[in-house]
Amino acid sequence: MFQKQIMMRRVIYSLIPIYLFAIYLYGIRLLWLSAFVFGAGIFTEWIMEKRRNKKVSEAVLVTCFLIVLSLPPLTPWWIAVIGTVFGVLFGKEVYGGFGRNIFNPAITARIFIYITFANVMASGWIKPGNFGVDAVTSATPLSLLRAGEQVSNMDLFFGIRAGSFGESSILLIALAAIYLIWTKTASWRIILSTFLSAAVLTGALYWAGVDSALPPIQALMSGSLIFVTVFMATDPVSAPKKSSSQWFYGMIIGVTTVLVRTFSLFPEGTSFGILMGNTFASLLDQINLKKKVKS
Repeated sequence: MFQKQIMMRRVIYSLIPIYLFAIYLYGIRLLWLSAFVFGAGIFTEWIMEKRRNKKVSEAVLVTCFLIVLSLPPLTPWWIAVIGTVFGVLFGKEVYGGFGRNIFNPAITARIFIYITFANVMASGWIKPGNFGVDAVTSATPLSLLRAGEQVSNMDLFFGIRAGSFGESSILLIALAAIYLIWTKTASWRIILSTFLSAAVLTGALYWAGVDSALPPIQALMSGSLIFVTVFMATDPVSAPKKSSSQWFYGMIIGVTTVLVRTFSLFPEGTSFGILMGNTFASLLDQINLKKKVKS
């Protein structure tokens, strides 16, 4: 049924520990939402690929994993379905399927939900361990930092805090990054340039005394910056292919993320950062190619 893709399988392997940890934090809530996200994503791609006499790619499984892990725990199932269909259809299939898409489909789905159902993204957070229907809502670390409150670095590192299903444990995400880089599945240049550019700009704004700037260390460990950097910025289809282009690509993502976080009404800017990077990915490769031809 599925088109075999070794690189996509490696990404799935790296996501499994994060997914299991999310089940530990949020229980059956994640499994329930996953059923709708995977069902919607696979069905949408199957409908489109059937018309081309092609199989569903294993990449859609990665897309579904990333979509569900990037959602707030209280996201209604029907919103998750709408976002998933939109992401797979308009972020991937309208361009001709796997390998032809300009934008990362998981980020396309996430930002569609982020903007269209902004109230859910703002209030869909709960404290880990709240499995019941009457779960207590909780502010995310980014919201707490914006309000001038303190957040435990240990809680941020190990993932015991409110947030999207899969963004919380920096430890597990870092281990996944090591595995993906070791297996040559993800570009270390993109990961390093994205994180360093975000770190430098966050620190510069904070030490320059910008009112809305956040404490650098806690800001970098909060939100979905690290999760998105490792799993979405490194998407081999929507990212640049040239090594030198990947450095600039990561900088675009990191800088855009921090600027949106600091100066806009959106508390999180990673999705906008990825879309901005995707927009310039092909151009960066073309510029790099022209320079080599001239030389």
